[in-house]
Amino acid sequence: MSTKTEEMIMATCDIALTAPNQSVEADNGVSYAYRRFGTSPSGVLPLVMLQHFRGNLDDWDPLLLGALASDREVITVDNAGIGLSSGTVPRTITEMARDIIAFTDALGLPRIDLLGFSIGGMIAQELTLLRPQLVRRLVLAGTGPQSGELMHGWINDVAALANVAHNRPEDLLPLFFEITPTSQQEGREFLRRCAAREDGRDKPAGLQARDAQFDAITEWGISAPSRLSRLAGITQPVLIAAGDNDIMIPTPNAWLMARHLPNARVRIYPDSGHGFLFQWPEQFAELVHSFLSGAGEERAA
Repeated sequence: MSTKTEEMIMATCDIALTAPNQSVEADNGVSYAYRRFGTSPSGVLPLVMLQHFRGNLDDWDPLLLGALASDREVITVDNAGIGLSSGTVPRTITEMARDIIAFTDALGLPRIDLLGFSIGGMIAQELTLLRPQLVRRLVLAGTGPQSGELMHGWINDVAALANVAHNRPEDLLPLFFEITPTSQQEGREFLRRCAAREDGRDKPAGLQARDAQFDAITEWGISAPSRLSRLAGITQPVLIAAGDNDIMIPTPNAWLMARHLPNARVRIYPDSGHGFLFQWPEQFAELVHSFLSGAGEERAA
């Protein structure tokens, strides 16, 4: 990679890497840690982003965040009991969704666009069902529906990596990226970008967070096909995106959600896994920009 390209990438990353930690206390008594940055044009809603299993504010790709923040405000948040937020991590997706509703209420946000990745995508679905008037458009990345395919617990090798007591950044490489040299190299670049923040780093999620989130994900995946009908209640436009070989939340769940959502589109990224959005950050950000703006949705009379 040329020095000029590296400089351009770091310039895009800089807005996320230097965003200050903020906190807001909600009516439920939880103090939520968050970062808020980007432009705020008139009439453009902020994009709230919900993180993956055991993830905190520092685990977002700053290149993705910087690209997304080029034309709107971006808000990342530690849910209750995660990182710098107070409280205890709930053991159900529904309660996690209620926590994010409390957070948006505390910030005085009457309407948002919402992006959820992995467990964050499960929370985003439930939040949209619980508070439909809050969400204008919904992005579901690397996630699956309640009672999805092969979602009732991870297979043994995935569970062993995901639940290791003291997880290291490099543990994400086999979980989030394909085994191909190209995908693994992109994964290492992602880890370098995430490590570039020097001041105000977040706290790692502890073992209580791991265990509670794992319980919530496992319960979400219990086979009960009738639960898929709940997706009909999400009438907002939905963008579903996934890697073509996701070993954490199998890729067929993207199409399963699309079949049950009234207004959804799907994009599958090649040579990638669960962390496709960190392997293709600029391309994914461009897709999200297009979707949130409604570009290409005009219909013939």
